[in-house]
Amino acid sequence: MKKQDRQRLIRQLLSSQDIERQEDFVRLLEEQNIHVTQATISRDIKEMQLVKVPAASGGYRYNMPIQKTLDTKKKLTRTLQDAYVSMGVQDKDVVIKVLPGNGHALASMIEEMDYEFVFGVIGDDSTVLAICKNSEGALQLESNINDLLE
Repeated sequence: MKKQDRQRLIRQLLSSQDIERQEDFVRLLEEQNIHVTQATISRDIKEMQLVKVPAASGGYRYNMPIQKTLDTKKKLTRTLQDAYVSMGVQDKDVVIKVLPGNGHALASMIEEMDYEFVFGVIGDDSTVLAICKNSEGALQLESNINDLLE
């Protein structure tokens, strides 16, 4: 099966049921005689920029990103306002904690903002580490994020 066909099917699955884990995608596709690995699903999730959102039944489920048509600053603002937990600054580093499923997207958006004082950004499921060029840059990033949270 071609990647775009598989991703179209993933979008259909997302619209019809709550999917909590990558293994659930693998199982649901297997039920339709489409054999994929968890690694393939992981790449699809990243490429499709799927996010985890709170599920009505409790826990979290995968969802398509809602903010596809918004510009980066608006997406960043919305993600921070929806998912922000805490932030800390130490020397040149800024650590931002967010709700599970939002770290990768937030890291990507901070990179897209192309702040001149940010050296690089790394994100996992619920944590973002922004490495700034100097401590003043870290304080500037903290200030910018606080402004977006208001």
